[in-house]
Amino acid sequence: MRLILIRHGQTTANVAFRLDTAIPGAELTDLGRRQAAALPEALAHEDIDALYASTLTRTQHTAAPLAAARGLDVQIRDGIRELTAGDLEMLPGDQEPGHEYMRIVFAWAAGDTELRMPGGESGAEALARYDAVVAEAVDSGARTVAMVSHGAAIRMWTSARAGNVDVDFAAARPLDNTGIVILEGSRPTAGRRCPGRAPWWRRRHRTRTAARRASRSTRTRSPSEAPGPVMARP
Repeated sequence: MRLILIRHGQTTANVAFRLDTAIPGAELTDLGRRQAAALPEALAHEDIDALYASTLTRTQHTAAPLAAARGLDVQIRDGIRELTAGDLEMLPGDQEPGHEYMRIVFAWAAGDTELRMPGGESGAEALARYDAVVAEAVDSGARTVAMVSHGAAIRMWTSARAGNVDVDFAAARPLDNTGIVILEGSRPTAGRRCPGRAPWWRRRHRTRTAARRASRSTRTRSPSEAPGPVMARP
């Protein structure tokens, strides 16, 4: 199956540099809506069979133009929502709370899945819920599936589950709003055990085309584009 992971469009919380992970979450900005509107053209070459979004409204609003262009229903799944910030919710993503959040996220990707976000979920719980939605998509028989999800969740799951993406690679490459990661793979064959990394998923392509087209004249710098430590951008 071809799996297209798309980060949602820019939100008011992104502009304010806040760790916004709780349902329903912040709304898209005007730029975020333009980014969402650019997705159908950016993905015009992809023959998408199914479209998913998380339970946070920003992903549903980002998916809406693509759904309308393709005549698809948006399937809402809680499993692909953002990684829960817990006690760090709505704290500054460009300061120490954001740095702590991302340290924990990439520790999960590196295999320390029993580690728990303060007041939130563990890595094992976060991976399990994301895995379940991807497994559902694979089992559906769809050849190409798009999922509108979240920056930290996409980077963590991809670096944990794709055989050719390591943690250092993902940590060094922030994902812009409506940034896209494309993987190909399947469920493991019978009797094959799932190690810390799952080599049956392979990264094929990554682009920021939709975000660049929409924001060419009014680009807003996100926290993670500033120099210094990796910063959170849910």
